[in-house]
Amino acid sequence: MTATPTARAQEPAIHVQGLEKSYKKLEVLRGVDFDVARGSIFALLGSNGAGKTTVVNILSTLLKADAGTASVNGLDVATQAAGVRESISLTGQFAAVDEILSGRENLVLVARLRHLKDPGTIADHLLDRFALSDAAARRVATYSGGMRRRLDIAMSLIGNPQVIFLDEPTAGLDPQARIEVWQAVRELAEQGTTVLLTTQYLDEAEQLADRIAILHGGRIIVDGTLTELKQLLPPAKVEYVEKQPTLEDVFLTIVGDGGKNGDAGKGRGAGTDE
Repeated sequence: MTATPTARAQEPAIHVQGLEKSYKKLEVLRGVDFDVARGSIFALLGSNGAGKTTVVNILSTLLKADAGTASVNGLDVATQAAGVRESISLTGQFAAVDEILSGRENLVLVARLRHLKDPGTIADHLLDRFALSDAAARRVATYSGGMRRRLDIAMSLIGNPQVIFLDEPTAGLDPQARIEVWQAVRELAEQGTTVLLTTQYLDEAEQLADRIAILHGGRIIVDGTLTELKQLLPPAKVEYVEKQPTLEDVFLTIVGDGGKNGDAGKGRGAGTDE
């Protein structure tokens, strides 16, 4: 029996139960369980090698699990892989953009590959949404790291996927570019897109996620909101201290407006983050 629209809306966008995966004798996932609510940002937090990318690859149908079940948008990733792929988008750890083409040409190309009508209008809308209009005609080779990542996310949204997987989206970016990407991710959720974000950066999960799960030793060892996770520790002591600015505060104060004006006029090197 097919679920009604109301019932479907109440189902989690992603459901994972008992997921296991091994590479020969190395057990990477040893029974992973979690749910992701529709229209939310879910952070899968863990150190390098914890298995975050393995989880994403299974959910995006790129890899088969050894055991357990997983569904995305109510579709089983093992038996309904084609349907899952039609409703998701995946952005990996490195921006998958064509450096020879301009930003607009990259977007138009993807829209044409998806056989969408009026690819130029789709491209212009996304360029505006991700603050890339001023750099639309420039070759991507001249873009900064933050601009490339924003373009990569914009490309992944063509076709309006219901769920987007962001695997370490700010790896290797400078503080200014990280904040640009954070804003783009927040806007995705505001538009109703479900976001599963993998990261090893604690501040990234704290800044973005509605819910956080920590993957360690092949299992989810904690899963909850930031408030719920903080309650696992003893109550904080109240102390009166002089708060000094962090290095990030100093950096962002000095660079001023978030670097967007500087990005728009940059054209010196092949994707460098000065």
